[in-house]
Amino acid sequence: MGKIWVDGVSKLFPDRSGGAVRALDEVHLSIEEGEIVCLVGPSGCGKSTLLNLLAGFDVPSTGRILMDDAVLAGAGPDRSVVFQSPSLFPWMTVLENVTFGPRKRGVPRDEYDPESHRMLRAVGLSNFFHHYPYELSGGMRQRVQIARALVNRPQVLLMDEPFAALDFQNRLAMQELLLQLWEQVRSTIFFITHDVEEAIFLGDRVHVMTASPGRIKATIEVPFAKPRAIEVVTTPGFVELKEQVLRLIRDEFARSDRAAAERQAGRMA
Repeated sequence: MGKIWVDGVSKLFPDRSGGAVRALDEVHLSIEEGEIVCLVGPSGCGKSTLLNLLAGFDVPSTGRILMDDAVLAGAGPDRSVVFQSPSLFPWMTVLENVTFGPRKRGVPRDEYDPESHRMLRAVGLSNFFHHYPYELSGGMRQRVQIARALVNRPQVLLMDEPFAALDFQNRLAMQELLLQLWEQVRSTIFFITHDVEEAIFLGDRVHVMTASPGRIKATIEVPFAKPRAIEVVTTPGFVELKEQVLRLIRDEFARSDRAAAERQAGRMA
């Protein structure tokens, strides 16, 4: 079943009318040990809802999620989450932010301190240990967040559009950095993005979701070997794969628009 198995998961949320909105509908997917799986799809299709379920922040309405053959039961240190906006403590230094998790868990300092220094060096912040978040650029703050996640040695790293707020150059740099870090730690990574090119550049597989309610519409195997350089995005094979994924998403937008028009026509009839 792989590292993670999402088995027929649906998620419903109550609406104002007393009914329910179905955000996810019978989602099936697997994530293998040590691979990077990317998730793309139209806005509002349930990508972040699925990540919250994998993180243990919420529970499925139906279906189940297994990790190492055991049903997930809440959040845990075996999974770390990196959000779009770095959630750093502004009153703590970079080093204090990175070591916060191990310190709270009671890990001895002689264990977490060398690992924290190693992670900060790995993300290019060896000269910023004692800086505060407000003294850093957006890209640097995101590097701190990634180091803080990895210092906990998670089995699974869950990333929710972590580079979306960065400018183009910083985004490319962070994508390459993530692949370099993956070569070192080989964590299993589940990565949500709206950027199809980013998904193909990073992922071993790309899952494409339908418009709401979210289902897995297609799974695309990415054939490019790792390590990857950014130049791969200019190759004919990469461009062809990008066009394939974009067509799948475009079809979902069109289907969603038709369904909305039919519902509006029904209300006016």
